[in-house]
Amino acid sequence: MSDHSQFSYTFGIEEEFFLTHPRSRSLAVEVPRSFLRACRRRFGNAIAPELLWSQVEVVSPIFAEHAQAQQELIRLRRGVAEIAIDKDLRLLAAGTHPICAWGEQIETPKQRYRDLMGDFQIVARRNVLCGLHIHVAVPPGTDRVALMNRAMPWLPVFLALSTSSPFWNRADTGLLSYRQAAYDEWPRTGIPDYFHDEGEYRELVRLLAAGGAVKDASFLWWAIRPASRYPTLELRICDSCTRVEDTLAVAALYRCLIRMLVRRPEQGAQWTPFTRRLIDENRWQAKRHGLDAMFLSLDGSPPRTCKAVIDALLEQVAEDAAALRCESALARIPKLLTEGTSAHRQVKLYRAYRARGETPTKAMQSVVDWLIAATLPAA
Repeated sequence: MSDHSQFSYTFGIEEEFFLTHPRSRSLAVEVPRSFLRACRRRFGNAIAPELLWSQVEVVSPIFAEHAQAQQELIRLRRGVAEIAIDKDLRLLAAGTHPICAWGEQIETPKQRYRDLMGDFQIVARRNVLCGLHIHVAVPPGTDRVALMNRAMPWLPVFLALSTSSPFWNRADTGLLSYRQAAYDEWPRTGIPDYFHDEGEYRELVRLLAAGGAVKDASFLWWAIRPASRYPTLELRICDSCTRVEDTLAVAALYRCLIRMLVRRPEQGAQWTPFTRRLIDENRWQAKRHGLDAMFLSLDGSPPRTCKAVIDALLEQVAEDAAALRCESALARIPKLLTEGTSAHRQVKLYRAYRARGETPTKAMQSVVDWLIAATLPAA
C-alpha cells in the first residue's frame, strides 16, 4: 500500500442555522432578502441559502489545520449573528427548532428548492431541520466508496456526539435527535447500502438518473457519501452543533478516523449481510439515547456503551491526532461525554423550567434563549 503519511487530509465544514425572532423566539417565517445580501457582501459564497427562508448555511473554506478552522468558524458565526441582529433576528444552531410551526414555512425561491417541494410535497415542507456536514479529502488513488464502507460502523458515534434536536413542533419528542427520525422520511437517506467500489456506486446513480428518479449524485442524501463536487468523503449524519467547540471536536474526530482507516486497511474491513442492519440499529440507539446509548457489536460480542466505543476510538486515533495536530480540538470530547450534548442541555433546561411551574411555551422560550446564547462563540 502507498505511504500516505504526509497527506494532509484537508477538510471543510458546512453548518446550517435557523433564524429566530428575538421576542416570540419562534422560527422566522419571512426573512428579508437584505439579510442574505448583507451576508454575501461581507462573506461572499461562504453564506448560502437553504431549503427554507428561515435557514442559512455557512460554508467554510478548505482547511489544513484545526487552528485555522477554529478561527474561521468563530469569525463566520459572529459575523452572521451580527447581521441577523441588525435585521431584528437571531442565529440559532440546533438540529430542530423547539418552537417551530413547520406548516408556516416558506421555501427559498430557488429552482432546485421549488423542484424539491414539488417532488416531495409534505416530506419537503416538514424538512425544518439543520445539519452539520464535514468533508475530508482522501489520498489520490483511494476508493472513496470502499473507504466509506469501512467508516460506516462509526456513524452512530458521530450522531451521538452531535445530538441537538430533542424538540419538534413545541413538544419533547423523547429522542435526542429527532432530526434523524424526521429525515428518514426522505428517500435515499440513512445508512448507505454496501457498494464494492466507486464504480458500483456510479452505476446506481446512472440507473436512478436514467429512470428519472434523480438528476445526479447530489440527490443521494445518505449519512455519509462520496462528494460529487469534491475529492472528499462527506459525513452528513450529524445534527447542527449548538456550540462551535462541539463542531470542531466532531470534525477533528472524523478527520482522524479517515486517516486511521487509510493507515490501517484491516479496520472495518469485514462486512456481512447483517452489518448494515446492525449499524442502523445503533443509529436508532444514538437517535434515542445519544451518548447514553448501548451499541450492538458487529461481530456478535456483548453490547458496549457509546462512551466506551468513543474512548476506544480516541485511543485508536491518537497517532492520527498527533500527526494532524488536532489534540486540542479532541480535548473537547471527554468533556462532552461528561457534560452531555446540546440535546442533553436543552432537555435539562426544559424540565427544570417546567418543574418551577413554567408553562410549556415559556419553558421552550427559555431553551431558545440558551440556544441563541450558546450559538454565539464567546469573545
